[in-house]
Amino acid sequence: MAKPEVTSKKVSSAAAKILKSKSASKAEKSVAASALTQTKNPKETTGKTVASAAAKILKSKSASKRAKSAAASALTQKVKAKKAGK
Repeated sequence: MAKPEVTSKKVSSAAAKILKSKSASKAEKSVAASALTQTKNPKETTGKTVASAAAKILKSKSASKRAKSAAASALTQKVKAKKAGK
């Protein structure tokens, strides 16, 4: 069984800075909040809406390095879709 994922201290710090930032977008703040929620609780997972925002941030050329770190962490902890018929 795979080890449950949690957000690292470095990414948690970056996420906190994003939440305090006046220039961060709503999507960046959503992803940062999701990453922070998952700092110490491996049972918390990223929902579809936040996962979609995280994917857009990772593809963005204008997103900050901090935002991309938080987005990557949030996506790592996304709920796996259930396969049909199971």
